Amino acid sequence: MIRLFHVSDVHFGRENHAAVAWFESLVHTERPDAVVMTGDLTMRARSAEFDAGLAWLKRLGVPVTVEVGNHDLPLYNLFRRFLRPYHRYHKIERLIEKPLDLPGVAIVPLVTTVRFQFRNWSKGYVSGHQLRKTLRLIEAVPADRQIFIACHHPLIEADTQATSDTRRGQQAFEALARAGASAVLTGHVHDPFDVVHEVSGHKLRMIGAGTLSERTRAMPPSFNEIRIEDGSFDVVLRNFGEKADTVLPQEEAPA
Repeated sequence: MIRLFHVSDVHFGRENHAAVAWFESLVHTERPDAVVMTGDLTMRARSAEFDAGLAWLKRLGVPVTVEVGNHDLPLYNLFRRFLRPYHRYHKIERLIEKPLDLPGVAIVPLVTTVRFQFRNWSKGYVSGHQLRKTLRLIEAVPADRQIFIACHHPLIEADTQATSDTRRGQQAFEALARAGASAVLTGHVHDPFDVVHEVSGHKLRMIGAGTLSERTRAMPPSFNEIRIEDGSFDVVLRNFGEKADTVLPQEEAPA
């Protein structure tokens, strides 16, 4: 069995210190095969926040891939936002949008953050260039692997308090389904979900992780454990605190 820890929206600068330490302890104790971090490592993309977040990731001691969330791009420093948006990630540049190839499963990145758009910059956007890049990576995946896409914004809205409003998300989701992806792992909305959509006879699950920050919404701090075996997988919601862990129920998307 392959086990992935899917974590998102830690927001160093507003992190829940106890929840972050709990997650790190579980990684050290349970040794998942990989950690998939789907964005918003920081709160305001400040140097001290990146230093704390990157040190935490390096301490995990297992393979890690990291997506960039909207909070990880400088908001007020426009020079850095437009010309050097990833500059403060340089210490772990090799982890950013890094494909992972594990027995039976491949993790493929898709960028959904943009430096500028004529609306709220926090919302998602899938450019044609980024989608083509992801589809090319999918083509190179061995035939015996399930394909999981890692991105920050949900491509299609789930029933959560927050929204992603990802432009070109529906088209991207359909293209990924046709390309043979099994799941899209996301964050951004701070609440977990597992929604099954059917596209041209192919079922594709959109799976959202919660947050390890103080900025909780409907659910307490949590992350997802994905257990992959014999060509199928389950998602276990791992909750911080007294709330028991549970298999995250799959919901069928409205027709």
